[in-house]
Amino acid sequence: MNSDRLQAEFMDTVFKSADRDDVDYYVDRATAVDGPVLELGCGTGRIYLELLAEGVNADGIDLSSDSLTVLREKANERGLEPRVWQGDMTEFTSNKEYALVTCPFNAIQELTTIEQQQALLESVYDALAPGGTFIFDTFVPDFQYIAEAWDEWQQRTIEFQDEPIEYHTRTRIVDEVAQEYISEKKAHTQDGDQLFSFQGRATLLPFREIELLARLSPFDAWEVTGDYTDEPLSDEHSAQVWTLERTSPCE
Repeated sequence: MNSDRLQAEFMDTVFKSADRDDVDYYVDRATAVDGPVLELGCGTGRIYLELLAEGVNADGIDLSSDSLTVLREKANERGLEPRVWQGDMTEFTSNKEYALVTCPFNAIQELTTIEQQQALLESVYDALAPGGTFIFDTFVPDFQYIAEAWDEWQQRTIEFQDEPIEYHTRTRIVDEVAQEYISEKKAHTQDGDQLFSFQGRATLLPFREIELLARLSPFDAWEVTGDYTDEPLSDEHSAQVWTLERTSPCE
């Protein structure tokens, strides 16, 4: 099995153990709309498969073909029929008009240029039906934690395919002006055999930058809440959840 496939399967195991409220939140938002739903960055299906299980008419896009392979295998085990394809969320097109498009789990932070971010918003706007909604989330940076823990390797043991695997992660700022960071991940057996090694670049994407992007986008209205609730975003929250609206022609 290639390292990319192993990485996709291993990270699926890691994400299963994550204590996050986003699954229920996105399922609730998807079941509340009248029309099809599209998830950008659907990965191995942590959220997407729960949409299907709730009867949501949902499609999905992801850059990783290996992640989509894992998603399809998991769907088959559960008797679900996914409609997903490999694609770039900054330049996708669809013959559907979606009532809701989502981009969960900080995926938008992987777009590190203004051009990519604006292209995403334009592509999503074009894919939405009039009256449709785009929801995405990013984390609220904890600068005390960043100062204390970033740049240091963190290690834990993950049970994977009936074997304990040593999982190492490190995040470090690589451009203080642009507020960009690199997240490194690697995993190996206790005998030292490496499963995979990966690093990805992303941006902290602060609130004011997102607000400016929203103001410059084609969207007609937006709001932001904290931690998958209806509470206004504050310092008490660790996630900012943005809801952008494409109003209907009569509004």
